[in-house]
Amino acid sequence: MNPPDNRIAVCPGTFDPITNGHLDVIRRGSAMFDKLIVGVVNLPWRKGETMFSAEQRCQFIRNATRELSNVEVEPFSTLLVDFARDRGAMAIIKGLRAISDFEYELEMNQLNRRQAPEIESVYLMASAKYSFLRSSGVKELATFGGEIDELVPDEVAKALKERLSR
Repeated sequence: MNPPDNRIAVCPGTFDPITNGHLDVIRRGSAMFDKLIVGVVNLPWRKGETMFSAEQRCQFIRNATRELSNVEVEPFSTLLVDFARDRGAMAIIKGLRAISDFEYELEMNQLNRRQAPEIESVYLMASAKYSFLRSSGVKELATFGGEIDELVPDEVAKALKERLSR
């Protein structure tokens, strides 16, 4: 186990699929830390089965963050704090869009602090243009032929349209 490093953070999520809102948080978080590890939840507990595999989701993120040299992407299937601790991270970065996000994240923060008091949670307020954006909303729009091109990276929009046209 590595001691926490003040220069390493983890940004976790299901990212099914990654949205431009997620990318905004990743970019902003990467500017705050020397190394930002995007942790892709392999087995989501509260969201059920994913549309894309963990490796596909990781590849979408790698491609979308290619210009960010301090961003690494990897899947995980453990407790978030264990994943962060094993990577030597001292912080978990998450984006908040609305009060409902805050309520959920407050509970998760308290549970995480009990497990790993040495790891801080850092919350970034969603940029106004992404404050409404959710992966589930993007999938619903795509399912019914809605316009998603400005909500997700081009590669993701294409993959969603291909997947849902079957």
